[in-house]
Amino acid sequence: MFKTLRNDVDVVLEQDPAARNRLEVIINYSGVHAIWSHRFAHWLWKKRLYFIARFLSQVSRFFTGIEIHPGAVIGQRLFIDHGMGVVIGETCEIGDNVTIYQGVTLGGTGKEKGKRHPTIEDNVLIASGAKVLGSMRIGQNSNIGAGSVVLKEVPPNSTVVGIPGRVVIQDGVKLSKNLDHINLPDPVSDKFRELEDEILRLKEEMYQLKAEKEQLEKNEGGS
Repeated sequence: MFKTLRNDVDVVLEQDPAARNRLEVIINYSGVHAIWSHRFAHWLWKKRLYFIARFLSQVSRFFTGIEIHPGAVIGQRLFIDHGMGVVIGETCEIGDNVTIYQGVTLGGTGKEKGKRHPTIEDNVLIASGAKVLGSMRIGQNSNIGAGSVVLKEVPPNSTVVGIPGRVVIQDGVKLSKNLDHINLPDPVSDKFRELEDEILRLKEEMYQLKAEKEQLEKNEGGS
């Protein structure tokens, strides 16, 4: 148990350059507080003390802004950096050496029973605002880009970006030749642009029909 707690602190010192010493991490890092609270809540959950476990998880959520269901399984050296808004569902499984940033959701897609949350393998990084939804596996050594929405399984050693998430790099090989992290598609804007083009086309047809009608009336009047 003490080795696990020490690992939770050491991983922060290794990955966060702002962390100066163990005491600072223990007192000031909400991600560590949320993980430690979860480890105790999970122990209560396995003892079938469901109400107390859920109550403890809600208290932790109130103070840290990080919601971890006590049924979730978390491995060693999880690093939650600036974790406000992180949500981890009941049947989620997280391996070792995983990094999660703020706003990440590891959730389900509906009201189905059983395994309904993702499994995150070892050495995965999930960037800010990413949503991983459903019972699927994120392969080891993979990176999920900020703001991505992942709905399908991700093979090991992959990089995923976009909505919906797609694999753009796997085993060091770029799969997308036109990857553009800045100018991502905006389907709403594209639809408005299509409507504007359609309105312009209809206006041109209306003006043309009006001109033909006026010309026809002029010819009939002249005759």
